[in-house]
Amino acid sequence: MFGQLIAALKSGDQFNTAFAEFLQMVEASEWMFHEANDVLRGKKREADVADALYEKDKDINRLLRSVRAGILTHLSVNPVADIPGCLALMSVAKDAERIGDYCKNLFEVGRYYEDDYSIERYHEPLEAVRKHTGELFGAVREALEKSSVKRAKSSIKAADRIRGECDAIEETLLRDLREVPTHVAVAYSLLARHYKRVASHLANIATSIFGRIEDLDFRKPKKAATDSEHKTK
Repeated sequence: MFGQLIAALKSGDQFNTAFAEFLQMVEASEWMFHEANDVLRGKKREADVADALYEKDKDINRLLRSVRAGILTHLSVNPVADIPGCLALMSVAKDAERIGDYCKNLFEVGRYYEDDYSIERYHEPLEAVRKHTGELFGAVREALEKSSVKRAKSSIKAADRIRGECDAIEETLLRDLREVPTHVAVAYSLLARHYKRVASHLANIATSIFGRIEDLDFRKPKKAATDSEHKTK
């Protein structure tokens, strides 16, 4: 979509500036993700992270407004501008802003949940999801910076795996008949949901490199398992 447009950009152009600000948004949300997870894992105190994290979220919001203004300026002075590319950038800038919101939500789970994560059947899968989602940020940034369709497609596949892992955690929580304290179940469920949304928005950003404008914000539904398939698992 805007992959070819990005590759052809010249310094000084307003679209180029807007794209650079969009990359700053992605980098800022990645920083928020790691800071939030450091609090969740007990590596940092929430009091030492809160002010900087909320300020970073405000920075992302300011950058979103600047990206939008830059795109409008670019379109107003370039009558032959690549409109689909501009619309794509406008859309994925919102994705980056939403990632920041979900990273803030992750931080707030760590801020308000005071128990430990001692139920291994949930904790271990969530740790794997956290690790894979953290790696996904770097893969998507590389795909953007290099306009790499190959890297973008591999990022989308990785995001789909993360989404599936999160769905499995939530299904296990709902089907589990063993006793789990309510506040513990809520914390695990929220984490799975927030990780899934972060991965989904990163996948959407990757899609913009090669997909069609009408495909943004939509993921292909997974084939539902039949009853016999459930029994074999």
